[in-house]
Amino acid sequence: MSTKTIKPTESELEILQVLWVKNQATVREVHEELLKSKEAGYTTTLKLMQIMHEKGLVKRDDSAKTHIYQASVSKERTQKHLLGKMINTVFGGSSTELVIQALGSHKASPAELEEIQQLLNDLKQQ
Repeated sequence: MSTKTIKPTESELEILQVLWVKNQATVREVHEELLKSKEAGYTTTLKLMQIMHEKGLVKRDDSAKTHIYQASVSKERTQKHLLGKMINTVFGGSSTELVIQALGSHKASPAELEEIQQLLNDLKQQ
């Protein structure tokens, strides 16, 4: 799947998050995870996962009675694609604006700040 065609909706991203953590899961398992953070109907989850299969966002093993789903798009590629799109459309192409906004509105932990500092140090040395 080309990176340009990765266009998951917010609900599809929630399902992908579950599949990225679990590696593979049934519709029921995904649905139970979604219920922890929001109200969702089982048939809605099933339908979304069927649509995601048609779009190529997930793979489905239907050799057993219960279908097993797996993400067919990587978390990293999806994040890069969506982040690039956000930088271009929301921040006028400025990754600096994105970082300033993110750090200004989200309290980073000392460990996160250390990781960011290390990334900045690495970038300066390149």
